[in-house]
Amino acid sequence: MNSDNFRMPARRLAAAATATALAAAPLLLGASPAHATGGDGHASAAVLRAGLDVSLLHHTADVPLTLSLNEVTAPGDADRTALSARLDGVNQGRPFSVLRADVASARATATDERAEGSVRLTDARLHVPGLPLLSLIEVGTVTARATCAAGEEPEAEANVLGAVTVLGRRTTLTAGGPTEVRVPGVGEVRLDLAEHRTTSSTAAATALRLKVSVNPLRLNVAEVTGTVTLAEASCEAPAGEEATPSEAPESAEPAAPAAPEQEESSEAPAPRVEPQGTQSNLAETGGSSATPYIAGGALALLLLGGGAVTVARRRRG
Repeated sequence: MNSDNFRMPARRLAAAATATALAAAPLLLGASPAHATGGDGHASAAVLRAGLDVSLLHHTADVPLTLSLNEVTAPGDADRTALSARLDGVNQGRPFSVLRADVASARATATDERAEGSVRLTDARLHVPGLPLLSLIEVGTVTARATCAAGEEPEAEANVLGAVTVLGRRTTLTAGGPTEVRVPGVGEVRLDLAEHRTTSSTAAATALRLKVSVNPLRLNVAEVTGTVTLAEASCEAPAGEEATPSEAPESAEPAAPAAPEQEESSEAPAPRVEPQGTQSNLAETGGSSATPYIAGGALALLLLGGGAVTVARRRRG
């Protein structure tokens, strides 16, 4: 009686363990999800960048003048319309105006789909130390824009619109090469107009680049040399997203292992449990780092079922 009661649960346990292993194996093999990687783009913009060396008339010294107006990186937004500076030994130590404009704005944005830098400058007047009344340059409207979208060709453009006056002289700029303006007793300025360049993932645009060499001989300033950039924008395209496929399809199931030889008995054999779904070869599902654990777990469950049957046989005998 006890033997009969024990043998049925043992066989059922073995059958249930085998079914559990078979049902769990395809789920574990198909558990590796797709992975996505990506990154934001980059953008920057500046209304003005200046790097000048100021030589003092009464002192054997060169004073650097490095400054910028509305220089931003993504995310960034600035619209200051005036820039002043102070240099020891110049203008009796008082601040002097470097740039004044009606509109001077810079903006930089960047997401995982698009990066863009843009600049707009309107009715601007640029001064250097030693020339408080004479503008180095006066411009009507200056713009620059650089756009980098994921999966698209980067774009860059720059424009100088309206009249341009350099050292008090009305000047016509040409895109074919630099424009040089010389004023006796004052100095000279070389202008490069509307530069832009692009690569497969970056873009940059500059509306005006000035190479300056003036000798005003005023306010203790003997010479001013260096470069000034008006309206500059750049960008770098986002990295985009790239998906890694799963190592195995979720619907793949391994072939069922052979059932252990059943003991001859007058009792009805335990029902055979088969996994649902279409059978497929395990080699077609691909390898996985979880495969050794799955195989080991299935083997342990089969051994447990076999042990239960052996115990049942001994008790019956």
